[in-house]
Amino acid sequence: VVLEEVMSELSLGPNGSLIYCMEYLEKNFDWLLNEIKGKGEKCYFLFDVPGQVELYSHHESLSRLFDLIQKNAEIQICTVHLVDSHHCSDAGKFISSLMLSLSAMLRIGLPHVNVLTKVDLLRKHSDKLQFGLDFYTDVLDLNYLLDALDNDSFTSKYRKLNAAMTSIIEDYSLVSFTLLDVFKEESLIKVKIVADRANGFGFNVN
Repeated sequence: VVLEEVMSELSLGPNGSLIYCMEYLEKNFDWLLNEIKGKGEKCYFLFDVPGQVELYSHHESLSRLFDLIQKNAEIQICTVHLVDSHHCSDAGKFISSLMLSLSAMLRIGLPHVNVLTKVDLLRKHSDKLQFGLDFYTDVLDLNYLLDALDNDSFTSKYRKLNAAMTSIIEDYSLVSFTLLDVFKEESLIKVKIVADRANGFGFNVN
């Protein structure tokens, strides 16, 4: 199924077409299963899914597809959720990214790794960060973010809402981030190892 063809033939927008494609793939799961099994047993699959949040925040096709793959193809799946690291430069955007990451973890219900991408750019502009990188990767004390939001004339009006959202994130205590620099091989390998460990593999890898 091709997104552009769906948009043209059914006169749907990009988001509606993506949902149609996922539902179509789910309905024709036998094709996907044959493709997976046809690759043999010793394969490492990478399913690159669209970044539109509607597919996993408001719809269940992706979750159902992952469930079908695990049950019928007998392979373990780990979700790797990518977040653009430029969100770290704005407290409000970072809290939104945390909420989206937490929502994805709970909605999809699979072993999950959150990744901050484009770290090479983030390091070049580290002067725009209010805190050190460890603060954004470990997500330990979000009260500092609330203080930053209080100093903004717009976001300070929503202090109670901001406090409620950070409280939810801290109560679950599930969200943390791995850094990714696509220009460094060791960074790519690290993300792979973290994903393998989340799946229960690779514990002997240093």
